Amino acid sequence: MASTSDIRKGLCIKYNHDIFKIIEFLHVKPGKGPAFVRTKLKSVTTGKVIDNTFSAGHKIDDVRVETRSYQYLYADGETYHFMNTDDYNQITLQKSSLDAPDLLKEGEIVTILFNTEDSMPLSVDMPASVILEVIHAEPGVKGNTATNATKPATVETGARVNVPLFINEGDKIKIDTEKGNYMERVKD
Repeated sequence: MASTSDIRKGLCIKYNHDIFKIIEFLHVKPGKGPAFVRTKLKSVTTGKVIDNTFSAGHKIDDVRVETRSYQYLYADGETYHFMNTDDYNQITLQKSSLDAPDLLKEGEIVTILFNTEDSMPLSVDMPASVILEVIHAEPGVKGNTATNATKPATVETGARVNVPLFINEGDKIKIDTEKGNYMERVKD
């Protein structure tokens, strides 16, 4: 058993007869009244995100997890196939268990969390950023950059990302996987 002081991003807990992963949390100490922890929880079975507030000192039932490195192989509709980099065993996961499936490139190494009690995969942790090639972007018009102007671009995985006007087709860009935002252009 853990308490609210142990809450951190990525912690898996049992709550309402389901397993949830904490994706956001905020410790709040109001001037009047007891402290509490405001959280955003994502169900690892359904992918549904809920908001919940725990009072300070509340006991939570954490789930012991084990992490393993897997390589993303390919997608088959709503099913994604991964291979263990140690023993080459393959597993399949549903699209709902992935945080950013549209940024997943074939051959990418990801970390999969497993429940130690029943060895069921809980969630997939993407790397902090990925480097993808732009396959389609409208040409930027010189002179219309009074502020930080952006344009939509499509990358090799099919995801659409807003990029600065100077990005062209064929450029490689770094994308933040948590928010899906453009970070920088990558030189070869």
